[in-house]
Amino acid sequence: MSVLDQPKTIVRIRPETVEDLAAAITAAVPYGKTFEITGGATKLSLGNPVSANAVLDLSGLSGAVFYEPEELVLKVHAGTPLAEVREMLAERQQHLAFDPPDYGSVLGLRKDGATIGGVVACNIAGPRRLLGGTPRDVLLGVEGVNGRGEHFKAGGRTVKNVTGYDLPKLMAGSHGVLAVLTTLTLKVAPRPQDEATLLLSGQSEAKGVEMMLDALRMSAEVSGAAHLPARQVGVSRTALRLEGSKTSVDARLIELEHQFHRTGEVAKIFGSESAAFWREVRDLDALAPQPDESIWRLLVPATQAARIAAAVGGRALYDWGGSQIFVAMPTARVQEDAASIRSIVGQVGGRAILFRAPDAVRRRVGAQHPSTSIIEELSERTRRAFDPSSILNPGRLGRINGGAQ
Repeated sequence: MSVLDQPKTIVRIRPETVEDLAAAITAAVPYGKTFEITGGATKLSLGNPVSANAVLDLSGLSGAVFYEPEELVLKVHAGTPLAEVREMLAERQQHLAFDPPDYGSVLGLRKDGATIGGVVACNIAGPRRLLGGTPRDVLLGVEGVNGRGEHFKAGGRTVKNVTGYDLPKLMAGSHGVLAVLTTLTLKVAPRPQDEATLLLSGQSEAKGVEMMLDALRMSAEVSGAAHLPARQVGVSRTALRLEGSKTSVDARLIELEHQFHRTGEVAKIFGSESAAFWREVRDLDALAPQPDESIWRLLVPATQAARIAAAVGGRALYDWGGSQIFVAMPTARVQEDAASIRSIVGQVGGRAILFRAPDAVRRRVGAQHPSTSIIEELSERTRRAFDPSSILNPGRLGRINGGAQ
């Protein structure tokens, strides 16, 4: 008898090949057994808790399939550690332009445990999203196994599909509820030669957001725009990052300084010091949540960011020029105020996602922002096309609404 026949038994399946993976899913379907999909197990809290019969551990599907630095193309197995991908690209002075975060410490997990498949499946991007986009924007091709146990391929070095779906874009942000990703073809980018950050101190949250938006409207090509309120760091800091050749960075830095020299205290950091600052912002180390705090991720129009953050309350960190806000608050408040917080954010067309919270709280209030009935129905029809028996990450998104992250 297969282990999948055992009721109420949680087992871990670690396929070493795509054929092993497809066989495991095929065997599960007749018995109605379900899987929670993991790689480095660092993103299990990004979404609703999953109750499944078995864990599909993709860490055995690891390593590069090919890497062509001259063509700026990398094909890699989904279970490959993100740290390994970063190292591979750094050796050729290249990187992933969307600057994937490592949320290990803020989610109470180990650092450097993320896999590239998890990054793409959750479609998460760091501060460089302003110029580098998200995983969805650089994902050229995917391979995977759907909920029927069928292996599929889509895209490649150029994206062409005949299935009626743009599968690479659909899979990025689907959180594993459509299919298990096995390999990813990614467009990579040259690593900037130099970087500098302008730090503007003492601004209110509203003024800090205003200054970020002013900088983003300029021709300076700002690659990072974040605001850390005073309650986070003692004195508020509005940070603007520039990247590129040294000559270009120096010239654009002068342009930014000229724009903001009358706004208060201005400082500059360069090279490794600037990179370290932005790692803290990217990985949310700068937010430093307490054990009894949960975190909301708010996606809002940047022009409304300060007003929304003030209405929601809590300790905020603004990124993406204000359009992404992480807010830490006591977990007890989350349970009491979830509906009102989502109402506040929803009124401006935004989304309030419960980013970090205990399983019981995420089950009670839901991790995802509620969708309209039309979106839910379309999303559910899409899910059924790939996983008609609902065996992959059941309930992770409620009904899949993995839109732009």
